Amino acid sequence: MVDLPFWRTTPLDAMTDAQWESLCDGCGRCCLHKLRDEDDDILYTEVSCRLLDTQSCRCSDYANRQAKVPDCVRLTPAELATIDWLPPSCAYRCVAEGRGLAWWHPLVSGRAESVHEAGVSVRGRAIDEREAGMLEDHIVAWPARTPKGVGLRARKPASAR
Repeated sequence: MVDLPFWRTTPLDAMTDAQWESLCDGCGRCCLHKLRDEDDDILYTEVSCRLLDTQSCRCSDYANRQAKVPDCVRLTPAELATIDWLPPSCAYRCVAEGRGLAWWHPLVSGRAESVHEAGVSVRGRAIDEREAGMLEDHIVAWPARTPKGVGLRARKPASAR
């Protein structure tokens, strides 16, 4: 009998804090600024929150982020149901939609660097908000897409098969 991972057996709202936090793959895409146009469509930018460490793709002050960035969203299972801007590769979104985690997710690969190696993270692609100027000048499509060849199903890369 195969033991299934917790994200396949535990509902999001029943996860421990440690389980919930471990679902974050560290891509940093949720920390990019987004805009809404007149049709209520989401426009993604390459501009990161000032607290995002664009090398590690983690918040530099996670514990105090909401005090420093009042509009920072504290993601919870209830909040997840109301958010429409998480990227398709986001593990919270994948699990909520009944999909598995991709091969590059650290919980699957066992390595935090795999999200960067797969080209999913914002590393090398994000611009700090303090240097960006007008957000409208930095609208991009890639945060809303999954890189080619990455896939959203839990699988191993061809080189590891």
